[in-house]
Amino acid sequence: MYNAVGQVPVVHTLPEYEQVCGVTSLADEVYVLRRVQNVYLAFGMEEAQDHTVEEYDVINYGLQRRLTMSLRGVTDMTSCEHYRCVYIADSGKCIHRLDVQGAFTRWAVNDRPWGISVNATHNLLVTCGLYVRKIKEFSSHGDLLRELTLPDDVINPLHAIQTRNGEFIVCHGRRDDAVHRVCKISADGRHIIKSHGGQRGSGIGQYDVPRHLAVDDNEFVFVADVYNERVTLLSPTLDYMRQVVSPDDLKWYPDRLCLDIHRRRLYVTDSEWLSATTKGRVVVFSV
Repeated sequence: MYNAVGQVPVVHTLPEYEQVCGVTSLADEVYVLRRVQNVYLAFGMEEAQDHTVEEYDVINYGLQRRLTMSLRGVTDMTSCEHYRCVYIADSGKCIHRLDVQGAFTRWAVNDRPWGISVNATHNLLVTCGLYVRKIKEFSSHGDLLRELTLPDDVINPLHAIQTRNGEFIVCHGRRDDAVHRVCKISADGRHIIKSHGGQRGSGIGQYDVPRHLAVDDNEFVFVADVYNERVTLLSPTLDYMRQVVSPDDLKWYPDRLCLDIHRRRLYVTDSEWLSATTKGRVVVFSV
């Protein structure tokens, strides 16, 4: 399916201006979430601030619509084809749900969500980090269905995706953590089956904040490796295959991914989010 060597080609770059906090695709649209302001309170908490959700045509990438939302601080974005909706994870410990018709709802998570994804049963998986080490599964309307606690050495999980057989692919490791890995975890959340990574670094087999994942229909895994400024491709057994996006393809830091399996497009956010004046864009790759 994927060649053993070589980067994937860039096919388009969405406009560059405010920081991009999330990207997802749904039907014939690409949704991009941008932070308009960047105001921080004590202990890393954020004031409510304006964000924009932009909808682009997936064929020509023309802007179709722009919505404004007031959020505490966005940590991730995903979508569900079955329910035709977009989800936004808010650091105010809640999830926002946006219907394609434009209706908004939200519900409480009661822990700070770091990453979100939709599983094969169309439920929302919320990865809660900051030492909580939990995956919470919600129905599309916010009913808590179950809660899993991850192994003790999965410190600061950032994103999780569930495979067809019920196992989880989880990335973990914030900047000050000793271990930065991608793990395959059992369906009950208790055991690490396989892992890739270890001590933080820039070599093959190492990560420097593996922030976000995308998994294709054959369970190949794309990993956004933030401070190494690259995207790595792993096999379904989490063996290293190659680097698919390099620092040469990016201006800043890749920290969110979206894979459009049907059109074979990988959307990578590229944001200058360590600066007082942030900028961002989405780079589209053909995979």
